[in-house]
Amino acid sequence: MVKIKGFKGVRPDKKYAQKIASRPYDVLNSDEARVEAKDNPYSFLHVVKSEIDLPEDTNPYDMRVYQKAADNLLKMIQKGWLIQEEKECLYVYRQIMGEHEQYGLVATASVEDYLNKKIRIHELTREKKEKDRINHVKITNANTGPVFLTYKAQTVIDEIILKITSENLPEYNFISDDMIQHSFWIVDQDQDIKKLIDNFSKIDYTYVADGHHRSKSAAMVGKLRKDENPNHTGNEEYNWFLSVLFPDNQLKILDYNRVVKDLNGLSEQDFIAKVKQKFEISEVCCQNNAKPKEPTEFGMYLNEKWYALKAMKDTFDTNDPVESLDISILQKNLMEPILGVGDPRKDTRIDFVGGIRGLEELKKRVDSGEMAVAFALFPTSIQQLMSIADAEKIMPPKSTWFEPKLRSGLITHLLD
Repeated sequence: MVKIKGFKGVRPDKKYAQKIASRPYDVLNSDEARVEAKDNPYSFLHVVKSEIDLPEDTNPYDMRVYQKAADNLLKMIQKGWLIQEEKECLYVYRQIMGEHEQYGLVATASVEDYLNKKIRIHELTREKKEKDRINHVKITNANTGPVFLTYKAQTVIDEIILKITSENLPEYNFISDDMIQHSFWIVDQDQDIKKLIDNFSKIDYTYVADGHHRSKSAAMVGKLRKDENPNHTGNEEYNWFLSVLFPDNQLKILDYNRVVKDLNGLSEQDFIAKVKQKFEISEVCCQNNAKPKEPTEFGMYLNEKWYALKAMKDTFDTNDPVESLDISILQKNLMEPILGVGDPRKDTRIDFVGGIRGLEELKKRVDSGEMAVAFALFPTSIQQLMSIADAEKIMPPKSTWFEPKLRSGLITHLLD
């Protein structure tokens, strides 16, 4: 049984929605955020990347940054740029990217469900980033960025959402500068809210697709406030956190590729010879031919040449959901033994490139001399993600890249 709840969302006045909606905090650095928010006082980056309003040498984890976020959020409410709902609602958030279309239900998810593993995870979190998000939630007293959850698709839920979106005009409907269409409906009819909550209660589990640090920090703040409140009833808003729930059959996972700075002291010839011990390898004419078309295939770019790699069958355990991931195959048969990349989380010689940038970005990073070799991977499937989460196992870092990204600022959840 999965618990969700409506909430009195804080959202933009209609005329400011497109100006307020921003990219999420974790897909751009401070300098990029300063450029993006320049000359736009409405941008929600002033809340989720509030160091942009402090001196450039400010540490993004300085406590002044979180206080500035709280001040900026309050200012946006006081100016009327953001307004709070008078009753608890749910919302529908549709995104269209090219031919891809996905509909998410915006609700609050249960902290108790997270702590009891009804909300399942597939990634480890890092203490520094946990603390960062905990401070942001505590000091702003809000969930300012939604957690991206998924669930095994239910026809009845799809039908309810389809009825709502086909019979009502969206509150917001705009195309962002990355050419993604964002549409947002308010679900304020009690019977619709009840139907959706009741049908989610029949689902066994939801899964964190994106936002592991956001979900864990929200749960930790909820638990802390519960422990500090002698009059805790379970009905307080801190028992819930902001989420958007998408059915698994609507999600689009892109490849998450790798670039490495050097060949670990090997000559190009010796490196390729070692790769041939675990992979079938052939030089191909162009990046289109190097792009993997199925699992266990890899593309490699080295010294102005593209190669197609295929993992040999005896190099991985097909029965293990983690070991059979393409990124695990690459890490255990090439990255670690040949290139010496032991822990991808800590090794500064490796970098990660989201598939939205295409294979051209890999070529660019190598041709510039910044990196020595690049690897293109076949995308992880949502079924693999769920299988690993169900087994209570952990994916290697940077295994999934979801697109399109959820915009921040279209909805905020206050904790009281």
